[in-house]
Amino acid sequence: MIIEKLNKVLNEAFKSAGYEGEVGVIESNRPELCDYQCDSCFKLSKIFKCAPIMIAQKVASEINNLKNFNDYFKSVGAVNPGFINLVLSEKFLNDQINEINGLKNFGIVEDEPKTVFLDYGGPNVAKPLHVGHLRSAIVGESIKRIVEFAGNKTISDVHLGDYGLQIGEVIYGLKEKNIKPNEITLELLEEIYPNMSGRCKDDEGLKECCANITKELQEGNEKYQEYWKEICKISIADIKRLYDYLGVRFDMWEGESGAYRYLPMLFEKYQKENKLVLSEGAYTIPITQSDDPKELPPLIFRKSNGAYLYGSTDIATVYERMNKFNPDQFIYVADLRQSLHFEQFFRSCDILGIAKRSSFMYCGFGTVNGKDGKPYKTRAGDSPKLDSLFNQVKEILIKDRPDANASQEDLNILVNAVIKFADLQNGRERDYVFDIDKFSKISGKTGPYILYTYLRLNKILLSEDEFEFNVNGESVNESERNLKLAILTLNKSFAKAYDELMPSFICDYVFNLCNIANTFYEQNRIKNQEDKFVKTSWLSLIKITTKVLKDMLKLLIIDIPSVM
Repeated sequence: MIIEKLNKVLNEAFKSAGYEGEVGVIESNRPELCDYQCDSCFKLSKIFKCAPIMIAQKVASEINNLKNFNDYFKSVGAVNPGFINLVLSEKFLNDQINEINGLKNFGIVEDEPKTVFLDYGGPNVAKPLHVGHLRSAIVGESIKRIVEFAGNKTISDVHLGDYGLQIGEVIYGLKEKNIKPNEITLELLEEIYPNMSGRCKDDEGLKECCANITKELQEGNEKYQEYWKEICKISIADIKRLYDYLGVRFDMWEGESGAYRYLPMLFEKYQKENKLVLSEGAYTIPITQSDDPKELPPLIFRKSNGAYLYGSTDIATVYERMNKFNPDQFIYVADLRQSLHFEQFFRSCDILGIAKRSSFMYCGFGTVNGKDGKPYKTRAGDSPKLDSLFNQVKEILIKDRPDANASQEDLNILVNAVIKFADLQNGRERDYVFDIDKFSKISGKTGPYILYTYLRLNKILLSEDEFEFNVNGESVNESERNLKLAILTLNKSFAKAYDELMPSFICDYVFNLCNIANTFYEQNRIKNQEDKFVKTSWLSLIKITTKVLKDMLKLLIIDIPSVM
């Protein structure tokens, strides 16, 4: 919002100076010199065949002669080799803060709201959730909230892996132990899944046997269907419990099994349309395009034995979603190592005429690693289960704050803050080291530090009488002005997070705002301030800071505890 207003003033000034063309301001990387800077003179100098500094001087003169100059600027000057430096007036800063305080979502709006379908989570049924499942759920939920905050409608689906080879493996293991469907427990599933998975890696014959069970299940074998339904019932209940603890919510709890009813019809349809290519008994969809640097493997729609794979069920799922919801955009959040699969799948949907490739966005993420730089493991060599991870963080928090009066609810909020801020502060495409001790501290770039800052600022508001929001007057010192500027960069930081679907930009903004707010708090005796106008302005700044922090933390799936 602030940049749009400044750009409008600058465009008019350039036009008055005789220079037509698109111009704009950028945030200054030299805050000791100016707040914003315009570098458009360099581009225009090539068009108008004159030195950039000459254009900058003429435009700066036009701005300085504006009747309402003080409504926007404290000073404007041209500097070599051709920049225009802008220092904003206190009136402009105050007006902008007072304005966004009264707007929904601080004036953040999508010009053309869309219906966005998000597919994330995607755990395999029968497999215990471990630390490797964190990122899809947390990153996906945060992206969904960011998309919603901009004014879009979202539909989310967990898209469970409930019809793949792991089901056949588990059914084999259950039958091997003579366990009937009504005797299945969560503990049994947690024992049988890793055991069978390991055995199948070493025994191709056993793996083929489990694959046949899976195929028969998909074809409607009644006995296997009994096992499958009970496995899903028990496993999904536990998945929901863990996602509920993390505050991860889905509109739909569909699995890949739901797409199977469409596959025979779609196979017949695309075969008649000559969109499937027969190759060694399998039906495939070639996806390589003329401008690809190398040939990409085709998507296998149906195997030579008649079985369907993940690619075909993903296509059928999009077919169903288009018919039911007709979204403008699809967002898939999954491990970066699946990038080829998603490219095959997205292109195939376009080739088959289901949805345009441009309507799909793949948000890949890196791995959660231990201090050795390898995927996070327990001493036993396996990935720690989520329950175990939650308890580890909780134990450290209790140890570090033994005298805290935090309730169990507050403690769970802190556990979530530690895990989520640690994960989301990293660009989602990066691998990162999960250091529980580091991320649990109340100092540094951590969830507890952000929550501590919020509670510290909010305590001031709770101790004061009601007041009418009004940021006014000249800043008493640099820390006050810095806080005003930091509040007003919210829109820019959010826009980056939204455009790139990167929650890390929100984390960066929140951490920076907390640092500046803490400096402001420490340098200004708010409670003892006798000037009522100054005190009201300071309290108003604290109020909008806490309001911004709370809303941004919601986008990071982090709640506020009552105490720490």
